[in-house]
Amino acid sequence: MRVWDDLVGQEPAVAVLTKAVSGAEAGMRGESGAAVAGMTHAWLITGPPGSGRSNAGRAFAAALQCKNRGGCGECNECRTALSGAHPDVSLIRTELLSIRVSEIRELVRRAAMSPTQGRWQVMVVEDADRLTEQAADALLKSIEEPAPRTVWVLCAPTVEDVVPTIRSRCRLLVLRTPPVEAVASMLIGKLGVDPELAGFAARAAQGHIGRARALARDEEVRDRRTKVLEVPFALRDLGACLKAAQQLVEAAKVEAKASAEKVDEKERAALEQALGVGTKGAKPREANAALKELEDQQKARAKRWERDVLDRSLVDLMALYRDILMVQTRAGAELINAELRPNIEQLAGRTTPEQTIRRIDAIAACREAIETNVAPLLALEAMTIGLFEG
Repeated sequence: MRVWDDLVGQEPAVAVLTKAVSGAEAGMRGESGAAVAGMTHAWLITGPPGSGRSNAGRAFAAALQCKNRGGCGECNECRTALSGAHPDVSLIRTELLSIRVSEIRELVRRAAMSPTQGRWQVMVVEDADRLTEQAADALLKSIEEPAPRTVWVLCAPTVEDVVPTIRSRCRLLVLRTPPVEAVASMLIGKLGVDPELAGFAARAAQGHIGRARALARDEEVRDRRTKVLEVPFALRDLGACLKAAQQLVEAAKVEAKASAEKVDEKERAALEQALGVGTKGAKPREANAALKELEDQQKARAKRWERDVLDRSLVDLMALYRDILMVQTRAGAELINAELRPNIEQLAGRTTPEQTIRRIDAIAACREAIETNVAPLLALEAMTIGLFEG
């Protein structure tokens, strides 16, 4: 198994990265191949959610360190780089709303060091779109004046999500939305999923690999998606609109809380053990301050997870109205929600394409409002009323 195997449907991007790795090898031997192959000290990998940006960054880091050259996936360098245990591969991601400047300063400090075991010092920032302004400023100088044998790999949804001063100094690599057929083949080949279920999960995930895996594996995930898609068919009056918005928010809170509880307790227990809480000589005041900081971080993470769940629901709703528009315009494109074709055709017959476009715009406005910290319930109420009134 090679390090590139988890990049589903990204053959063009893999070709670029493998060529760059070959160029890096040539450059280390004193040859001129690095420039020809496009190897550079800073990369910006962009692509839609779930396309594999982080996997691409990790695979590239592993391939640069691979002792068998090119990313065999079997050597110790490949395995430790992919898992985040390699001493010369730094992986930074956040489950909070932003990456703080203190985290980037620590990363910049490490980037200035020479590799200890590998041939390169590789810094992978998986959420470069979440850098604060101060964090971006701290990162800029290191990218402008890189240390020898240091490679920066930044990942973001789009190039516009990264400040111009940083993106202008990086080589851009754009990942595409993985084709449905490639995602379905992955689910069948790697997870042993039934072909019919794999096809459904691949279509419903709309190119999001992690979402496709969850839909294929977990019946509860499929049930939650089904309930979201029932919303447009239940909007019969204003009361139903407000009720639907409330249910979407509550469902997101429940799902986010369930995910958070799995990690919050473990984090708190680990921190208490590290601080010596309950043992002789422990300093309660310092322990309380550290525990309070952890609680604040966990609350911020729960807020982000709740927003992520809501956004996923809104993407599913937008896909439903996309299907309605396809039927109305007789575009002939494959429906994402093919299993709901009778209901889709019924709703398509009662409305016009112009009304459908306005409803898609209402969902897009809701996504943008939540992203800019509008209260989710208010944003969703405005959206459901817009879906009802068109």
